[in-house]
Amino acid sequence: MKHVVVMVTTSYPRFPGDSVGTFMEPIAKGVAARGHEVHIVAPWHPKLTRGKSEDGVFFHFFKYAPVASLNVFGYAAGLHADVRLKSSAWMAAPFALAAGWFKALRVAQKRRATVMHGHWVVPGGVIAATARPALPLVVSLHGSDVFVAERTGPARTAAGRVFRRAGAVTACSADLASRAIALGAAPERLEVVPYGVDAARFRPAPDARAAVRAAAGVGTAAPVVFAAGRLVRKKGFEYLIDALRTVDGRVELVLAGAGDLDAELRARAAAAGVADRVRFLGDVPQDVVASWFAAADVAVVPSVRDESGNVDGLPNTVLEALASGTPVVATPAGGIASAIDDGRTGMLVAERDPAALATAIRALLADPARRAAMGTAARAAVEARFGWASAAARFEAAYDRAIAFKSLTN
Repeated sequence: MKHVVVMVTTSYPRFPGDSVGTFMEPIAKGVAARGHEVHIVAPWHPKLTRGKSEDGVFFHFFKYAPVASLNVFGYAAGLHADVRLKSSAWMAAPFALAAGWFKALRVAQKRRATVMHGHWVVPGGVIAATARPALPLVVSLHGSDVFVAERTGPARTAAGRVFRRAGAVTACSADLASRAIALGAAPERLEVVPYGVDAARFRPAPDARAAVRAAAGVGTAAPVVFAAGRLVRKKGFEYLIDALRTVDGRVELVLAGAGDLDAELRARAAAAGVADRVRFLGDVPQDVVASWFAAADVAVVPSVRDESGNVDGLPNTVLEALASGTPVVATPAGGIASAIDDGRTGMLVAERDPAALATAIRALLADPARRAAMGTAARAAVEARFGWASAAARFEAAYDRAIAFKSLTN
């Protein structure tokens, strides 16, 4: 059965290769590739370059900010270091919710939608649920939405109402699923659907080692540790910087990403005496991230559950590193442990433990044969378990369940 799906989201890659909302693009295009008509409803952003449609996905961006300074709704801009909502986000929210609701309503009516699909229960799920209450509803959870609902009374109430209304709920990790149940999601209507990974973009590329390092002024003999992600608390990059102090002085850390903690992390590297060994790349395109994963000796994902309780569901970078055939050192925070077979496809260490990170990094750098075997096993595991095509099939099944649920409750 062909569906006409309106996906309400607060993030979508604003241009090809954008590092924000990366998983939304393969979700939308994967569903479209299965023969469904997909319409993205998302906030407008100054960096947007998307046209009207692309690979079967139609775009409907809504403007909401009466002044330019309030363009902070979505695209990872509303939370300060992913810990608390910025005051500007609170101010922008009423305008954005109203504009998003109206756009979703009009698109659903005009395109004769058969399913509403809200990404992030708050606010995407709220907008999708209220724009067209008569339509079946699917809600997908990605991490920060559950955190906001756990910490904010109005968001918690709204999330509970959306969960009761949804015919199907998906979560990218078991941790998120259990937290959603605590907020009111029905276990029998909830399924864990892990993210996939673009295994064509993120892949072993022996030639990249020399080319990428030469372009960055890094010698081919210098051991490189690579990490990528937004510079926010839950990524745990401060512990990786601390770990560098006790790793061989030839080792360089390359860190890709931008965020509220940029200045703080640079200062931490200086205080630790490793500033000359840490390269901050800033916000770079996905192709650059892929090149560095392929060129690195070790990839590290030092995620944590931060002081406020926020944690990633399943960071994209875990799957991207595994697909690149680069040995990974990570913590078990959120859903990471579900993606890494400790000791075979990667190494898991305790959260917030620089010494454990350093020990694992040193062990891998000292054993090229182990790195190669681990990278090969990681790539094979990703190809077997984390394809976007299989994820799209599971979203399609969620639409069918939501339709069946709606018919029973009418």
